[in-house]
Amino acid sequence: MQSIRNIAIIAHVDHGKTTLVDKIIDQAHILDERKVRTELLLDNNDLERERGITILSKNVSIIYKGVKINIIDTPGHADFGGEVERVLKMADGVLLLVDAFEGPMPQTRFVLGKALELGLTPIVVVNKVDKPNCTPDLVHEKVFDLMFALDATEEQLEFDTIYGSAKNGWMNTDWQEETNNIIPLLDSIIKNIPEAPYKEGTAQMQITSLDFTSFVGRIAIGRVFRGDLEEGKDYMLCKADGSTKKVRIKELHTFEGLGKDRTDKVRSGDICAITGIEGFDIGDTIADIENPEPLPRLKVDEPTMSMLFTINNSPFYGKEGKYVTSRHLRDRLYKETEKNLALRVEDTDTEDKFNVFGRGILHLSVLIETMRREGYELQVGRPQVIIKEIDGVKCEPYETLVINVPEESASKAINLVSLRKGDLLVMEPKGDLQHLEFDIPSRGLIGLRNKILTATAGEAIINHRLRGFDAYKGEISTSNNGAIVSAETGKATAYSIDKLQDRGKFFIEPNQEIYKGQVVGENNKQEDMAVNLVKGKKLTNVRKSGTDDSVKIAPKIDYSLEECMEYIKDDEYLEVTPLSLRMRKISFR
Repeated sequence: MQSIRNIAIIAHVDHGKTTLVDKIIDQAHILDERKVRTELLLDNNDLERERGITILSKNVSIIYKGVKINIIDTPGHADFGGEVERVLKMADGVLLLVDAFEGPMPQTRFVLGKALELGLTPIVVVNKVDKPNCTPDLVHEKVFDLMFALDATEEQLEFDTIYGSAKNGWMNTDWQEETNNIIPLLDSIIKNIPEAPYKEGTAQMQITSLDFTSFVGRIAIGRVFRGDLEEGKDYMLCKADGSTKKVRIKELHTFEGLGKDRTDKVRSGDICAITGIEGFDIGDTIADIENPEPLPRLKVDEPTMSMLFTINNSPFYGKEGKYVTSRHLRDRLYKETEKNLALRVEDTDTEDKFNVFGRGILHLSVLIETMRREGYELQVGRPQVIIKEIDGVKCEPYETLVINVPEESASKAINLVSLRKGDLLVMEPKGDLQHLEFDIPSRGLIGLRNKILTATAGEAIINHRLRGFDAYKGEISTSNNGAIVSAETGKATAYSIDKLQDRGKFFIEPNQEIYKGQVVGENNKQEDMAVNLVKGKKLTNVRKSGTDDSVKIAPKIDYSLEECMEYIKDDEYLEVTPLSLRMRKISFR
């Protein structure tokens, strides 16, 4: 029977996790050398490549010295924690990847805490040791302190540490000795990560993730915990409500390299994909037909934010999108909940509005961005945090906010966070930056990133993760500028924009189509201002010395989707179409 190691990779966003997986794949010579090689093989989703983050966990397997190593890539962002928790259930050990300059970051702490709780064996990889000013030995100590703070056992604290540079393709036990391969890392995995045990008994497999293809429909993925699964046999599917349903495995696949290999039998301890099963949910157990025993269900952290999703009813409705009706929107949102564990959708009293609950702005914005790329048109309201009552006390979610900022801008960042009811916990120098840590209500983060980046001339590095729920901290007073709202529908003229430039900043450019009620700019004062931007210059037969060529208009402010979501106020919607993002007043007369 082949020896198997199941290992999950944990790392903070941008610490080089997907690059390391690329090098492991290269070392095992899986890929066809005749084909064109791309970077970041596992980030195969357009959004993941553009943002440089992993959103969906993926599986890869290699054979090294006759041992099968299943590598499970995990998202580094806390907003995708729903993904992380399921993935760790499939692993026996974790590879903790840490940047040799930045050290362990707050998101790393979140996932590592989950892994240690499950009793997984860690191996620490200190990456990017070729960076200037990096301190690999100090980072090693910080990782030890972090594991100790997370109540790691004595066995877990005796972790193996490997140093290297994934980008340059080398790893070693000593960071000052550069090699030309990553074999020391693979040797460490085989030596330290426990072998996936073969458990005798009736079959048991928990569905921890799913795939979808238009040819075979939904594919169930998970680890076989006990016994063997066989192709063509009948099993019992144990559901969340305690009910059971007879199912037959049509096809059975194991992971080989970057793809899947069909097999007739999978042993316990291996990870497999099953096709032909209908009506399953993530967390369901496939068990023996005679004696079905369900495994404990997956627990996923609660959502912390909600947003109102509604159909697009602006004057430009249906011009750019393919799917625009409430039925399209409803079907798409409920389809997302099947595979996105941390997302919840609730109907409201009107059939074209839905409350969508998620783990944070990034979690919700990835869903919106995916939908607009698929051709959907919709409108979303301002993100709201979820307020709970715990033991009779009104509670709200809190986040640990980490800001690395140049020393001269540190006071501005501290001031902005303090205005949002944030408490400064840590302030220490890190290279030429100041490292600041705060405890802040999640509400305070909405719209804060833009303000901090403006105040620090774009030099701040901002990260945050959910800490949990705590007592409500009272109202946060924000003195926001008012909006400049269009009073007419038509094409904006350079003449009108030029006349109003001293009154505020604009989000549109000349000749852009706008409609009545659209937020076209930000007023310098705190009240909203309605303007007519469609009005042209009065034409006369008298030639004037000043011509339109002398009009100098400042470039428009172009906000990203997340920035727009944080910018809109309670009386505004963000209209999202495949081609445009427009902010508008919900009701404007």
